[in-house]
Amino acid sequence: MSFDTIVKGGTVVDGSGLPMRRADVGIRDGLVTDIGRLSGARRTIDADGLVVMPGIVDVHTHYDPQLSFEPFATSSCYHGVTSVVAGNCGYSIAPCRAEDREWVTALFAKVEGMTPSVLRSGLPWDWDSFPSFLDVLDRRLGINAAVYVGHSALRRFVMGDAASERAATADELEQMRRLVRAAMAAGAAGFSSSQAPTHTDQLGRPVPSRHAAFDEVLALAEAAGEGGAGSIAFLAETAVQGYDARDRERLVELAHRSGLPVVVQGMGFRPGARERWEDQTSFLAAARERGAAIYSMLRTQPFMRPFNWRRGTSLYDGVFHWRGLSALPAAERMARMRDPSFREDLRDGLDHPNTDPKQGSTLPMPALDRVFVDRSRAHPEAVGKSLAALAKERRVHAADVMCELSLADGLETQFLWNSESPAWVDANAESQRNLHMIVGTGDGGAHADRDDGSEWSTYYLRSWVLDRKLVSLEDGVRRITHLPAMVTGLKARGLLARGYHADILVFDPARLALGRKELVRDMPGGEERWQVRPEGVVSVIVNGDPILEDGKLTGARPGRVLRVGNPA
Repeated sequence: MSFDTIVKGGTVVDGSGLPMRRADVGIRDGLVTDIGRLSGARRTIDADGLVVMPGIVDVHTHYDPQLSFEPFATSSCYHGVTSVVAGNCGYSIAPCRAEDREWVTALFAKVEGMTPSVLRSGLPWDWDSFPSFLDVLDRRLGINAAVYVGHSALRRFVMGDAASERAATADELEQMRRLVRAAMAAGAAGFSSSQAPTHTDQLGRPVPSRHAAFDEVLALAEAAGEGGAGSIAFLAETAVQGYDARDRERLVELAHRSGLPVVVQGMGFRPGARERWEDQTSFLAAARERGAAIYSMLRTQPFMRPFNWRRGTSLYDGVFHWRGLSALPAAERMARMRDPSFREDLRDGLDHPNTDPKQGSTLPMPALDRVFVDRSRAHPEAVGKSLAALAKERRVHAADVMCELSLADGLETQFLWNSESPAWVDANAESQRNLHMIVGTGDGGAHADRDDGSEWSTYYLRSWVLDRKLVSLEDGVRRITHLPAMVTGLKARGLLARGYHADILVFDPARLALGRKELVRDMPGGEERWQVRPEGVVSVIVNGDPILEDGKLTGARPGRVLRVGNPA
């Protein structure tokens, strides 16, 4: 037999952007060895009428905790993702001292919306250093994973609780630089950090990376650059507001000092903000002229987040008075909603959301005309209507609408934040045309308490590529495979070409669609999380072995740690 596997008769879209073609893909020893008219394999996958493309590369995830006990990065694997980059926003699960395990668990639970009981039940904690974490992970994976070393983890490891209180001393900084060098020598994806005011820890304090002087961030990024590959993931203080002059210059400094691409967030075109978008694109072009490669993650799926006040929600963390409701027992939550004086506070909160990072999270709240009643036993006539429309119809404040509906249903009223609108579609389409944008931002592994962001890749292929035809299939595939692999330094990934690793997605373009979003209990600890699975994904292959066939996991674990930095 010439091949271990042949994917036969499909439409091959190879990830390069070149025209598609009908061909067979031959796999041997985990690599793509031939593409043409092939025969002689132990296993044949019939791809007649199907698209055969590289596995999707998701470069903004928080899967490093989950992958330590669940090898497939569910739910991303169901959507054709074969490689993830984890450890974003300065949060990595290593390095971590034994005495800090509970603190790190609580941090991930607070900042990334992970369920504490899942982490406490699942995390095996059989590592301490970053290199030992990669070694442990490498023996467990069903998909491939690269991992940033996170700034907050480094500070906590070196400084203890002082990491959440002050700047580092010269000696502490040098210790962190040594840890970064060791992580890169072991194959880290690079260095990540956050100075975003939305990032507060379990005690309401700024996360450790926010206590660092920017010179500290630069010094650690420079150490990462010595690894010779990878990227810097950085969330600036003014990312939500549009990046002020200081933060823009800092992004260029990060690129120059590290010699690596810098991946940021928040530079997409938002409806009604054309002037800011044009200002951002001119900055990105100017940075490119200065030799700084700066890319922004771009969310190309709308927010489609269901919530109710029985479970609570983090969508209102940036809104005074509302943000504390989720922490209360259900009975007290209902009592507060009935209290006339507190109801007045709730009205004021929606009218004046927090914009001061010193007073807690500044997370923007969902627009009132994009929050809909999704299910209500007591008031079925309200289903499908927005809070804004109901408030206008009933001549009351939107806070009163949400409270009265919730109270009538015993807090079981299901609301849905759906940010999709004609203006959003037009703005997002324009964002995608900019060469500095990276399609993604699913936040895989995080925030499953409020959504399943791993739906992004299926939404992108179905809605933007196949239906709206914003880009050709060839270019759409390139933008979620080869492009992110190149930016983040993943070796021999993201293409179907000779010598490249055989990470492959086979899907039916006629059937590809998102399924129904549901609450499932499939993690350690038995807590709920949102999950949406796709239809039309026929096969997902990692390093030559199918991990998914017709929507079901095979149990194979061929994944590897993608060692991006320069291994010693």
